[in-house]
Amino acid sequence: MKNTKSPLKEKLLRTPGQSLDEEINKIIDDQALTYLLAPIFFIILAIMEWYKWYMAVPPSPWTMTIMALIVAVFSVYKIVPLRKKLVALRQGRDGEKAVAEMLNFYREAKMKVFHDIVGENFNIDHVVVSTRGVFLVETKTYSKPMKGKTEITFNGQTIIKNGYRFNDDILIQVKGSSKWLRDLIEELTAKEVEVQPAVVFPGWYVRMTNEYKSDIWMLNPRNLDKFIMGKKEILTDEDVKLISNHLSRYIRSTQE
Repeated sequence: MKNTKSPLKEKLLRTPGQSLDEEINKIIDDQALTYLLAPIFFIILAIMEWYKWYMAVPPSPWTMTIMALIVAVFSVYKIVPLRKKLVALRQGRDGEKAVAEMLNFYREAKMKVFHDIVGENFNIDHVVVSTRGVFLVETKTYSKPMKGKTEITFNGQTIIKNGYRFNDDILIQVKGSSKWLRDLIEELTAKEVEVQPAVVFPGWYVRMTNEYKSDIWMLNPRNLDKFIMGKKEILTDEDVKLISNHLSRYIRSTQE
């Protein structure tokens, strides 16, 4: 109704996995539906042509049947990889939500927790702001083998997943995101604050060997509290409030 408006005055903060939800919906709406509806359309046309033929109306069923088959085969060809991508995205989204539930502990400890902070062509899954510092948490949700070990090892330079070198892009991503967040906080608050990056792997046993020095933590999300609570307090309550307020405003300003 035009004479009414929402009672909510401010835009909401983003929810865990919101970027992945948006990407999932975009794939379904913009791509998957097209490949599903196209063959249905031509199949209906083919049925109509066969009906005309059966009713002795001058038919042309073979043309429409061939077209329907071509479109159906093409659509299946396009949908299969989309389905795989949607499975991966949903798994990633569920991983972010699972980590977000674990982070509720930090809110009880009077820490500020933010989810899905959007930058330019990327997003940060979670940010924790506390007197112990600012922590960037990136969630990586990977499928596990049905049997056998599920171990990720990080020596400070290389990620080893079940004995195989794995995806060094994670390090580049997290370092870039941490720098961006550090610069954003400085721009918003005029305070220089170090950002501690962490990568969590739900469901995996994660071991850091510290063979090479690295500022990035890699761990199972259940161990996050030990790492954060083990840090010394470096920010005041006023600092936490200042940073949190500015981050909240920034997140709301990025909402469409």
